[in-house]
Amino acid sequence: MNIAGFIKESRRVFTLAKKPNREEFNKIAKITGVGIIIIGIIGFLIKIAAWLISRKVAG
Repeated sequence: MNIAGFIKESRRVFTLAKKPNREEFNKIAKITGVGIIIIGIIGFLIKIAAWLISRKVAG
């Protein structure tokens, strides 16, 4: 894609995009926060499992 095409597509995206209102923003922030917490819990559980396995193998 050339520069002119990129600019044309960028303008199209900016005309279709809208700023989220407070309710939409809060919903997105809550969902993102819950996702981050879930990923953190999964990582923590994997870390504990690896620690227990290495402790069992090492003696």
